[in-house]
Amino acid sequence: MITTIGFDADDTLWQNEAFFRLTQEHFTDLLRDYSDPHQLHERLLAAERRNIGVYGYGVKGFTLSMIETAIEVTEGRVPASVISELLGAGRAMLDHPVELIPHARETVEALSGQFRLILITKGDLLHQERKLAQSGLGDSFDAVEIVSEKTPEVYRRIFDQHGQGAGAALMTGNSMRSDVVAALDAGAWGVHVPNGPAWELDSADEPVENPRYRHLPDLSHLPALVMQLTGTPRQ
Repeated sequence: MITTIGFDADDTLWQNEAFFRLTQEHFTDLLRDYSDPHQLHERLLAAERRNIGVYGYGVKGFTLSMIETAIEVTEGRVPASVISELLGAGRAMLDHPVELIPHARETVEALSGQFRLILITKGDLLHQERKLAQSGLGDSFDAVEIVSEKTPEVYRRIFDQHGQGAGAALMTGNSMRSDVVAALDAGAWGVHVPNGPAWELDSADEPVENPRYRHLPDLSHLPALVMQLTGTPRQ
C-alpha cells in the first residue's frame, strides 16, 4: 500500500532546465570568437561534472562553471565584460519568477490530505526555499527535503523518517537517474514524468523491466495512477 508520495521540484513542479539552456545559449554567443558551440557545450558540461562535488547543483555552480570554462577556452584572456555578463546571467536566473508546470498545482492538491506528500529536491538551499515559497505549493507538503544528492540511501532515510519506508512510497520526477532509478533502487515506486530535454548529467537508461516503474506523459495522470496502484476510489 502506498502511503507516501515524493515529488521532485525543478522541471517536475516548476520550470528550470529551459532557463539553463537559454543562459547557455547566451554563454555560447559571448564566446563565439573563441570556440565553436559544440566544443563550448562539451567543455562546459565537463566543468559541471567536475565541479558538482565542490559546488553542488544549481545556478551558482552553473555560473562558476561557465566562468571557469570561459577562462579555459580563452587561455585566460576572457574580457572582464564577459565575466560580468555571465555573473549577471546567473543573477537573473536566481531572480527569475517561478513558472509552474501545467497540472502541477491541481495534482499536488488532489493528492494532499489523502497521502503524505514530501518535496524532495537537490540544489542550493536558499534558492530552492525561495522557489517553493513563490510557488504557493508549500502548504500542500507534509515535509520538505533539500538534499545535496539523491541516492538510494537518501531516499530510504527520507521515506523512513516521513513515512512507512521506501516500500510504501512513490517518487515522481523528470530525472530518470535521480528521481526514478535511485528511488527504485531504494525499493520505492518510480514514476517518470518528462518535461522537455533532460540535463545530460541526470540521464539514465529507462528501467522498463522493473515492475515498480511507470511512465506518464504529464502530471495530470498521476492521481489516477496512484488510485489504481492503491485500489483507492478517487475522491
